[in-house]
Amino acid sequence: MGILKNDKLIVGYDLGNHFSQISYAVSADGEAETLSQVAGAQNYNIPTALCKRTGVNQWFYGKEALRNAAEQQGILVENLVELALDGEPILVEEDSYDPVSLLTLFFKRSLGLLSQAGTSEKLGALMITCERLDQGMVELLNEVVNRLRLKTEKIYFQSHTESFYYYMLHQPRELWKARSVLFDYRWDRIKIYAMDYNRHTTPIVTFIEENEAELPERYRDIDGEALTEGEKHNLDRAFLKLADTVFHDRAVSSVFLIGDGFSEDWMKDSLRFLCRGRRVFQGNNLFSKGACHGVQERLVVSQAGKEYIFLGDDKLKANIGMDIFNQGQASYLAILDAGINWYEADQITELYLQEGNQISLKIMPLVGKEFRVAQITLEDLPGGVSRLQMRLYLETESRLAVEVEDLGFGEIRPSTGKIWREMIELYK
Repeated sequence: MGILKNDKLIVGYDLGNHFSQISYAVSADGEAETLSQVAGAQNYNIPTALCKRTGVNQWFYGKEALRNAAEQQGILVENLVELALDGEPILVEEDSYDPVSLLTLFFKRSLGLLSQAGTSEKLGALMITCERLDQGMVELLNEVVNRLRLKTEKIYFQSHTESFYYYMLHQPRELWKARSVLFDYRWDRIKIYAMDYNRHTTPIVTFIEENEAELPERYRDIDGEALTEGEKHNLDRAFLKLADTVFHDRAVSSVFLIGDGFSEDWMKDSLRFLCRGRRVFQGNNLFSKGACHGVQERLVVSQAGKEYIFLGDDKLKANIGMDIFNQGQASYLAILDAGINWYEADQITELYLQEGNQISLKIMPLVGKEFRVAQITLEDLPGGVSRLQMRLYLETESRLAVEVEDLGFGEIRPSTGKIWREMIELYK
């Protein structure tokens, strides 16, 4: 199916600071399955942790790491993502370790779980998803991927928000004919994702609004002692009030409840409210499955993928190009297309400037505003026809970098070697 051989696995990896998950499919349109660190069980959470056995260079990962640390057999290292982002060396038994190397080791060991479905050597394509993808996280993921030296070049990143979108895209359409809401309840907060559409555009633009809420202080420690009946009632009422605020008399087709916070038997009135005219689902492997579906869409675009486009915080929200003459005819050159991830937006093109020293870029937001023209002036560019190489890429979600190099014009005019750089704010 698609561009992969039948024995290649499509993998979605949800990388979290506290725990991670791995889902896979065996074809570009196959069902996504989630791996368990305990074979045969539906225990999908892999603690993002390592444990170094005392006195020897032996490392355990995930649940084995927690077990060995609990039995005082070694030194536990948790919060691997946070430590790698911080970059400070980790001291374990008086030895210093690079935190990025430790995260890479965890990633490599956990990918060994693919032996349940095949082997890690049969990895065909990989999508890594995490809660948020800022510049620091993208750089970290790129470094980890480089160190892993996986036998595939099809490696991508996306946020939890985008994984929710791709998960829904692969669900029956009646579940997302109106707004879909995801509640992610773990540790000290509930994160809310609400997916809506602008059906007046072609393709249909999909937005996901993100918010966070805290429940009363006493109910944050979901791993602590059991709640009393009174505390369960109060938590139930607090969540009902939150859900009512999120829905706000809007039509909602489906509700998804993920995270260990929903595992307690405290939902009564709130669950009745959620189920009133809506489909409600509970689980905890949505993001890894959404990452797997995200890879599938990269390989073979589904019909729904052709009809809808997602515009999240990580996406370029404007088409960028320029008006040119091609073989004497006026035409438009598309350079960067709206809907791609900002950290993947990078394009090089060559062009001829017949006269003057200015290049005009057209910036056309997908929704909201009319297009505008950004002028780039090439100071001290020699007169006459010039051959130029132009690179466009995004430094951040909203900042476009433009680099133009003078290539000269053959024997008529040698290159000056000059490079012009300019930054453009896309969404003024």
